[in-house]
Amino acid sequence: MMSKKIAVVVTDLVEDIEFTSPKDAYVEAGHTVETISYKKGSIEGKQGASFDIDKTIDDVKASDYDALLIPGGFSPDLLRADEEGRFGQFTKQFVEAGKPVFAICHGPQLLIDTDLLEGKKLTSFISVRKDLENAGANVVDESVVVDSNIVTSRTPDDLEDFNRESLALL
Repeated sequence: MMSKKIAVVVTDLVEDIEFTSPKDAYVEAGHTVETISYKKGSIEGKQGASFDIDKTIDDVKASDYDALLIPGGFSPDLLRADEEGRFGQFTKQFVEAGKPVFAICHGPQLLIDTDLLEGKKLTSFISVRKDLENAGANVVDESVVVDSNIVTSRTPDDLEDFNRESLALL
């Protein structure tokens, strides 16, 4: 198996386990994970853990990576608030290139900003589903959904399925 380089877009109030569980699974499988946010330094998770940031969104391009992870919590909503839309554009480049994108819980919110959800089968945390439908997605209530290169899940309870399907796509 070839080692892949995975980008994680994340900021404060990320759901800790939705970041650490997939990251640990990817690293254990031999992949490299880099965290990307507004600024270097560290961020604070929803449960209070501190996470180091490797690069800023201005330092990276999608072509540097093989896959993208979007953990949930309040982080995706805060990333969408970027006035220049850089995180949405970054995500869009992965979808357009057919690269794997893994989004759990509130993570699919960032997918809305790609304007590429028409006809895609997705799932998410319940409060995000209507927004995904409005963006043209076919939304279902399942622990994990794989639509071509996009893997989505609903909650931390789905992490086992989410990690399994994400690793299978890598």
